[in-house]
Amino acid sequence: MTEGLELFSLCLVPPPLPLKTKRWTRFQYERAIDRGIFHEDDRLELLDGVLVVKEPQGERHAVAVDLVALALRRAFGEGWLVRTQVHFASGRLSRPEPDVYVVHGSPRQYLRAAPQRPALTVEVSDSRLAVDRRWKSAIYARAGIEDYWIVNLRASEVEVRRDPGRLPRPERGTGYRSIRTFRAPSVIVPLALPGGRIAVADLVP
Repeated sequence: MTEGLELFSLCLVPPPLPLKTKRWTRFQYERAIDRGIFHEDDRLELLDGVLVVKEPQGERHAVAVDLVALALRRAFGEGWLVRTQVHFASGRLSRPEPDVYVVHGSPRQYLRAAPQRPALTVEVSDSRLAVDRRWKSAIYARAGIEDYWIVNLRASEVEVRRDPGRLPRPERGTGYRSIRTFRAPSVIVPLALPGGRIAVADLVP
């Protein structure tokens, strides 16, 4: 009887088969959005050809995004646009949606095409801290973004990543060769705004 049950259990388990996956280009993904295959509330972003579900947004995460956007709008002022959780174009295979980023210009300037190289990009990170430190860091560095900040909710600090380029050994690929960590009551000066001073206490809930 036991032998029969074991055979029945084996029949319920499908045999291992090689899985086929599809690698999306940014053009294909944007065309799928235009056709209604994907929707804005799907909370997806394209990273290196892979569709990734964005980090769930709790109350602390939402408040941090609001704080960052408010602080950057105050600091940058006229002539700059601060966007929250909106995509930008990053090469052929990526369409990331940072929590906050800053670009030159006004909203109507980007009616036809998304920005390609924000002056400053900020991710508010909790459960996806490793993704923001490695995967998205590499994507942003390859895009030539000079200033990338991670608001680390776990440690109540801000990681500032700069100097994108080829990483020295034993690291591989492209990333940020300068990484500094700031905690309150420190202030951070954005590269694109040498006269600006943003308090870490204004960015972390």
